Amino acid sequence: MAEKRDYYEVLGVSKNATKDELKKAYRKLAIKYHPDKNPGDKKAEDTFKEAAEAYEMLSNDEKRQRYDQFGHAGFQGAGGGGFSGFSNMEDIFSHFGDIFEGFGGFGGFGGGGSSRGGRRAVRKGSNIRVKVTLTLQDVVNGVEKKLKITKKVACSSCDGTGAESSSGVETCSTCHGSGYVTRVTNTILGQMQQQSPCPTCGGEGTVISQKCTSCYGEGVVDGEETVTVKIPAGVGEGMQLNVAGKGNAARRGGVPGDLIVLITEESHPSLERDGNDILYELPISFPDAVLGATVEVPTIEGNVKIKIDSGTQPGKILRLRGKGIPDINGYGRGDFLVHVQVFVPKSVSKEEKSMLEEINKSENFQPKEGKTGFFDRMKNYF
Repeated sequence: MAEKRDYYEVLGVSKNATKDELKKAYRKLAIKYHPDKNPGDKKAEDTFKEAAEAYEMLSNDEKRQRYDQFGHAGFQGAGGGGFSGFSNMEDIFSHFGDIFEGFGGFGGFGGGGSSRGGRRAVRKGSNIRVKVTLTLQDVVNGVEKKLKITKKVACSSCDGTGAESSSGVETCSTCHGSGYVTRVTNTILGQMQQQSPCPTCGGEGTVISQKCTSCYGEGVVDGEETVTVKIPAGVGEGMQLNVAGKGNAARRGGVPGDLIVLITEESHPSLERDGNDILYELPISFPDAVLGATVEVPTIEGNVKIKIDSGTQPGKILRLRGKGIPDINGYGRGDFLVHVQVFVPKSVSKEEKSMLEEINKSENFQPKEGKTGFFDRMKNYF
């Protein structure tokens, strides 16, 4: 599968483009590559759809913010990205029809020169939001979740049409199936035509004379669906994944809504996340700090052995490179940082006290004046 182009590149605008600039750029591309202007040109049609996807993403403040932060990877999941999942050209025309006001001559732009002129209204089902809690291991490795969603589904009795039978759907007598009515008014500049959704059928072009007894003409009923969502490695708290077309079904056909998955993270008993790094507090005994030792540290992949050098100072940070969390945009992995803490007992026995007093007489166990290097280590860490 070809790699998606950057949405800003598709529209030919900068990343700080205003909404007006986005709208102008999209309108220019849509007019240039409109299917009515390029009949039979598959490349032009693909470019038209690509521009619609880019504009649908960037004109939405919430989606644009998430895209700027995470790119295309921020919308991975079953069913694809943050795009609304338009199934055909009519869906695009219906969604963005108002952007072409004043541009006649093309079907779908409000003109009357094509079979698309006076297009029918396309309904879109509502979105569904669900919360998914991930473990640290899920975040590191990525995970596939099966979610049982309660939602509106197409009525099986009428296949979502809302009619008892095929004969129960009739062409609207007001708009004659176009979904729109045209009103002519006389002005000082001459006659002007104004097109609006048909008041009888609500822009659908059809009316139901015999309603389905299961859904009462709505075309949808309460139901359930198990949706498989592929959550990529590196996601974070508060991130949202968009699963196109898995939301509520639309009334009497149309475009289903989306399933929006909100990510939350479960705390780990011994590890802590810091961006793409994983932090671990390692307590060691005073003798191990003095003499050195080999200890086991619990990472996500399992326990690993690390060497504690003799004379290790409290607060030292040991770095296991590439053992952290993968970057969601594919820029490598974070590190596993081990923060060494020297354990000091709160009480000791008489024998231990005597031994410590004897050891304390040695010059080696007396603090030396001068820099400890603590602030240098912290500067290097940050």
